[in-house]
Amino acid sequence: MDWIAVLSGLGVGIIVGITGVGGGSLMTPLLLSVFKLSPAVAIGTDLWFAALTKISGSVAHARHGHVKWGLTGLLLLGSIPASIGTVAVMHMTEITKGWASTLTFSLGIALLLTAVVVAFKKSWQAVGLRLERYIPESRKPALTVICGVILGVLVSLSSIGAGAIGATLILLLYPRLEARYIVGSDIAHAVPLTLVAGIGHATLGNVNWGLLLPLLMGSMPGIWLGAQLTRRLPDGVIRGLLCGSLVLAGWKVIH
Repeated sequence: MDWIAVLSGLGVGIIVGITGVGGGSLMTPLLLSVFKLSPAVAIGTDLWFAALTKISGSVAHARHGHVKWGLTGLLLLGSIPASIGTVAVMHMTEITKGWASTLTFSLGIALLLTAVVVAFKKSWQAVGLRLERYIPESRKPALTVICGVILGVLVSLSSIGAGAIGATLILLLYPRLEARYIVGSDIAHAVPLTLVAGIGHATLGNVNWGLLLPLLMGSMPGIWLGAQLTRRLPDGVIRGLLCGSLVLAGWKVIH
């Protein structure tokens, strides 16, 4: 048993439980720096980690009626074809230093975007309410599909985006939607997207299965523990620490 992997999964799980931010934002940099995986293998392994850790959350939200299936379906209409197309391009492209650099750069940008999303979490609804005057209801379905396309490409290239970035895009388009429906719909969308992208990376040989199991074993109790701790820690402190970590990780990955 790789106890370093178990403890790493536990640590990421605790942070996910406390902040609600997807594990991809934290797990992929960890796989790169601690376990020295190549960018492609780190991304592929994290996609499976994200998909499997979010299944229980997705089921729970669905049982409570917190998933807007129409909204989730529109996102998937854009994200699944985009993910398949992105992986298809990766199949046709030889993994050169240039391609590895592209994956690394997209990962760094995704980390920095997530940091911005988390830092201004409370401001996005106000931005969405302002945008409402310029976005009629008739255009929202098409824009939701476009958001899905963006997420499909971003997640397939970096393994990051299906959580915090996805929820923010939903909030910008549907600012009057209650938080529980935003979270539930976002998680319900993230599971099939990360699974499809994960399967695509697996066909490329980009998954370290031996490392994935101990990571999952550590993450499950970690998420539960983090959910208990979140009641005792100030939101501002949590968000500040997380943003600092994401910016540092993103900057380090890009450079």
